Amino acid sequence: MKQLQIDGRTTLCGLFGYPVEHSFSPAMHNAAFRALNLNWAYVPFRVEPGHLPRAVEAVRCLNLAGVNVTVPHKEAVLPYLDELTPAAKTIGAVNVILNNNGKLTGYNTDGRGFTRALREEAGFIPKAKKAVILGAGGAAKAVAVQLALEGAAEIVIINRTVNRGEGLAQTLAQMGAVSRVLTWEQRDQAADAAAAADLVVQATNVGMYPETNQCLPIPEEVFNSHQVVCDLIYNPVETKFLKLAGARGVTVVSGLGMLLYQGVLAFELWTKTAAPVEVMKRALNNQLGGRKG
Repeated sequence: MKQLQIDGRTTLCGLFGYPVEHSFSPAMHNAAFRALNLNWAYVPFRVEPGHLPRAVEAVRCLNLAGVNVTVPHKEAVLPYLDELTPAAKTIGAVNVILNNNGKLTGYNTDGRGFTRALREEAGFIPKAKKAVILGAGGAAKAVAVQLALEGAAEIVIINRTVNRGEGLAQTLAQMGAVSRVLTWEQRDQAADAAAAADLVVQATNVGMYPETNQCLPIPEEVFNSHQVVCDLIYNPVETKFLKLAGARGVTVVSGLGMLLYQGVLAFELWTKTAAPVEVMKRALNNQLGGRKG
């Protein structure tokens, strides 16, 4: 594959986070630029929280095409942008910034990346379907909002604490979506909700490397073959949660798809060019293979 070259005509984009050393995005985007012979480069920037306002201004000053935004900046960056898309405003977080001649617009492609992964990998369309989301953090909110935007019939949120779950439910109610909240103490109701769902989404960090033997307390017998079950964790690609669900004959989707397609959407926003999805997928798999253990 052609080597990345940097010169005076190179268009730069990148990632704002703290830390950024763990990110797979540079490998994914730079592989895509090389594959399409684009004179672009993607650079990770380690931005301390106190430097975030100046870093955002640097996007304008240095004429970057845009940046991805990751923890801990997804919410903190909002006041420094000129405009937010409706989804980003509702979610209250941004993971992509587009620079259009100095005007910075914040997007959230996490939810759209998730539902595209469902469509591409499982043929699943959320409209009129029942969904259960395990967790109520930032990833869960992005997923829930997108499911509501795409017409899910009901969204059940199961979370450790009721307050955070109710906060997410209120956001969904403002969108006109039907939702309800359960806690893990309501084990029978939680199990019944999961059994009745068309889609079950594990949106916590339980089971993430290196704690791969951990799993949420959901009985495996609730899963059935008509369901799609997703775990937003991508390291490992097959979590204990997905193994339990897969053994019951469900269609499983790993978190790698959401990671891939949120990146695809960012690439296409910046470049106005169709992304080489298979190239980006291979780059992610190569990075994941190199990081295991």
